[in-house]
Amino acid sequence: MINRIPISTRIARYLPDEPLHSPPTVQGYLTRMVGLTLEAVGLNVSVGCRCEILSKNDVRIEAEVVGFSENRVFLMPTNLVSGLQPGARVVPIAHHNDLPVGLGLLGRVLNGAAQPLDGKGPLIAEERIDFTGPAINPLHRHPISETLDVGIRAVNALFAVGKGQRMGLFAGSGVGKSVLLGMMTRFTTADIVVVGLIGERGREVKEFIDQILGEEGLRRAIVIASPADDAPLMRLRAAMLCTRIAEYFRDQGKDVLLLMDSLTRYAQAQREIALAIGEPPATKGYPPSVFAKIPQLVERAGNAVEASGSITAFYTVLTEGDDIQDPVADAARAILDGHLVLSRKLAEEGHYPAIDIEASISRAMPNIVTSEQLASTQRFRQIYARYQQSRDLISVGAYSPGSDPETDLAIERMPVFRQFLQQGLNESVTIDQARAFLETVLPEQNQVAVVSSN
Repeated sequence: MINRIPISTRIARYLPDEPLHSPPTVQGYLTRMVGLTLEAVGLNVSVGCRCEILSKNDVRIEAEVVGFSENRVFLMPTNLVSGLQPGARVVPIAHHNDLPVGLGLLGRVLNGAAQPLDGKGPLIAEERIDFTGPAINPLHRHPISETLDVGIRAVNALFAVGKGQRMGLFAGSGVGKSVLLGMMTRFTTADIVVVGLIGERGREVKEFIDQILGEEGLRRAIVIASPADDAPLMRLRAAMLCTRIAEYFRDQGKDVLLLMDSLTRYAQAQREIALAIGEPPATKGYPPSVFAKIPQLVERAGNAVEASGSITAFYTVLTEGDDIQDPVADAARAILDGHLVLSRKLAEEGHYPAIDIEASISRAMPNIVTSEQLASTQRFRQIYARYQQSRDLISVGAYSPGSDPETDLAIERMPVFRQFLQQGLNESVTIDQARAFLETVLPEQNQVAVVSSN
């Protein structure tokens, strides 16, 4: 007689006694490599998933899924690619999306993957947080109501910056934006400073840390560096890492100063990725995703709920050919809470910081300063603008003194105005000192008002 054992019972004999800790991993293989883009098939992964590419010659390269088309998956490597071969295995890896944070990061220099670059040993983390922070309800954001001292006389007096404000620093190459950022790092009253060097020359990273930032500035700063020779995906991660670290300290009740140099390099990294996976270019070669990424990054800075701290952010924007109508500059100016424009003409005259008073503005200033200071600032700008309007006539001697009282006053006050606007590299000026100095350079304000009314 045949013993009929149910098939379910027979299958159960071959099942392991212990359950599987994780489901089996479905692997794919590499089929194509064009420029920065890798194509693979056989994978069932989502956008943002990390994979490891294993070639026959023991080459291991980490990549991230950035897109797909039908059964093809597009990946972007996080580092430089070499030694890959057709048919290389593509293995999804566990998405370790946590980030080490804490006061142990102060004084350290990291790359875009949160790995130390300074040779000071492993990071000392108080806790680990998710790399992607939660979005903040705009109605829960605490309004900008307090000023932040950045240590720069012209900024403190004429373009007061509030805690939680996001400012743009628009400048061409070589006009002193990195020096200005370094001064802010050393002189600000913020509790924590997070500096992002995104897509800049590798030589500038070492110079910024040693010469501009210095030991004093580095002591309370965290530097994230991703130079221009990094893969575009690593540059994007570095910018997001800066913001996430700043968010952590803000949620701990700290006032954070976030300095990112530069937002343009961040946009260019996204342009490289988007064009590589086939996104069509739009404005000046920038695909639409670039202009969607900028506000997603910038909007994470600022104030959170009332009981938390603040992130006051400065984003440098590289204006190619000194064109402030550059697409990235135009998009940044629309989303930021003000901007400082650095003038190449002033820099060539040895005027530092080379802030163009007429082209710069702080949108939050009317809400965080007194009416008296606002009136003094407006008066300073009026006199300064009057001199600039008549500068050509004055320089060739075509202006006749006495023709216009406002122009005469502008000519008289311009030497002290220039003294007010210039500041030494190691000179720190507090908000109170800047405001007091502003009043001394406008001694004839009331008198001029009377003359004008007569």
